[in-house]
Amino acid sequence: MIKNNEFSKLFPDGTRLPLVDTIRDTLKVIDIKGLKEINKNIIKKVVENKVFENGTIDGLTVAAIDGTKFFGSNKKSCPECLRNKAHCFHSGAVMSIVGDSPKLVIDFENYKPGQDPVSKDEGEQNVAKRLLTDVVSVHKNLIHIVVYDALACNSIWINHCVKHDVDVIVRAKNNNNNSIREVKKRVNKSEAVEVWTDEKGFEKIEVYESEFTMDNVLWPLRFVKYAMKYPNKKRSQIMIATTCMNMQLKTLFRIIRACWDIENSIFNNLKKECGLEHCFVHGGKVVEAVLYLIFIASNIMQLFLFRRLRKQFSTQREIVRLLLKGLYLMKCKSEFVFYGT
Repeated sequence: MIKNNEFSKLFPDGTRLPLVDTIRDTLKVIDIKGLKEINKNIIKKVVENKVFENGTIDGLTVAAIDGTKFFGSNKKSCPECLRNKAHCFHSGAVMSIVGDSPKLVIDFENYKPGQDPVSKDEGEQNVAKRLLTDVVSVHKNLIHIVVYDALACNSIWINHCVKHDVDVIVRAKNNNNNSIREVKKRVNKSEAVEVWTDEKGFEKIEVYESEFTMDNVLWPLRFVKYAMKYPNKKRSQIMIATTCMNMQLKTLFRIIRACWDIENSIFNNLKKECGLEHCFVHGGKVVEAVLYLIFIASNIMQLFLFRRLRKQFSTQREIVRLLLKGLYLMKCKSEFVFYGT
């Protein structure tokens, strides 16, 4: 777009725009703390403007954590890369707001190579713990509940969340946790505590639950199983473990299903539309810089769609198309031009 002069009408005649190589070199030395501060202030302004005043799911502000791979390449690499034979890549844990609200990225944390132990790259759970600690210290009382996949169904993660006064909901799949295996057997032999026939997209949902204790966790936990039957007669189930002992079962169901928002609204959208998988450049702190720029742009776009346009446009792609159309049609009006100082 720079080469094709597609931004020319935004600037006064004679303005020389930087080349891509210049942008790339600048990213290698850019101040990461400054970019992090920008995103932090966006979230703080959102809180001040009471965007989450009514929560995101049934009055609660819910955040999800998930890991994903960034910027894989068989050619480019840097000392911070993770490696799988000849393939070099970066991975990170991302925390995003989920539910009925803008799907904002609160923050992210990248994996460190050669940490668990020195010969092995850092594990996702350690990265997620570091991320949660940082977010809770910066954005106090923002998050009521954090939801995570079955990787975090263990005492280490649950204790870490309780320590930071955040309730936790995790998927409980087949794993090596004895307490989970025992409570699953007990629940499978019990009667359903609720049966729903009014949930959209389902013919019937049977709900089973039990209280249990997990090794090395001082507090009782709640185990819930949702056995779902679809109109096409197919069946599936979702099992969770949670510290939310008194929460309504339908609210728990909405929260655990909303954890897909981070996969669909954040990762899939940004990888397909915003180059989250493309390897722009390696070296220095450039990966974190590119990620912050992408997430900042995504957050601003989400807020613009949610707060200003509301439901006038169905997709982010449509509003971007119209913005580009406006860029082509724009005349050089002083109120629209970025003049240097």
